[in-house]
Amino acid sequence: MEPLSALVSTIALTLGVGWASGINLYATILTLGFLHNTGHISLPTGLMICTDPLVMAAAGAMYCIEFFADKIPGIDSGWDTLHTFVRIPAGAALAAGAAGEVAPAVQVAAGLVGGSLAASSHTLKAGGRVLINTSPEPFSNWTTSVLEDVAVIGGLWAALQHPWFFLAALTAFLLLMAWLLPRIWRGIRGLLHILARLFGRRDQRREADGAPPSLPPPRRKRLPPDGTASS
Repeated sequence: MEPLSALVSTIALTLGVGWASGINLYATILTLGFLHNTGHISLPTGLMICTDPLVMAAAGAMYCIEFFADKIPGIDSGWDTLHTFVRIPAGAALAAGAAGEVAPAVQVAAGLVGGSLAASSHTLKAGGRVLINTSPEPFSNWTTSVLEDVAVIGGLWAALQHPWFFLAALTAFLLLMAWLLPRIWRGIRGLLHILARLFGRRDQRREADGAPPSLPPPRRKRLPPDGTASS
């Protein structure tokens, strides 16, 4: 039973760090480092880098920046776009480290799965934020941002302390994501069409306002019935 429990714990941690990195990478690193340094968990060798004070200080500084950027409509979407190139490879690296001291092929496989999970959760977050930003009030952004941070911390805690429960919750999340992503994509396409029509009308109005007034057509000189001009 012990080997099965250890295997499930390793799988849950591997999938957990990949999933959490796609939502908030810096909160993921801080949570892992804090839980290990306070004696609540023991991280595998591949994740011990998260416990380094310098790494935690850098993650803490970036988390503070993201905490505010993530709550400003428009800024949050720009932040998510930039972090497409940060969260996904970092999630893959953390997932490979969470696999522990295993064969290189297993680490590569763990990195691929973790990177894919990071890409999935990041896509769901970024796409959802684009639609949420259409709301005129800022409270939906604030609430969503706080819930994302709570989900990251609670999800990692569950992956470490209750791996079976986390795997069941992750399965439900993946099913929900498969249902939501096509609808989010349709919503984004509809929003882009609305913006295209809006800016197209503005361009037409500008062209109409700047066009010179049309001149009447030149009048043709009428000739006598015999077709010769009078002298």
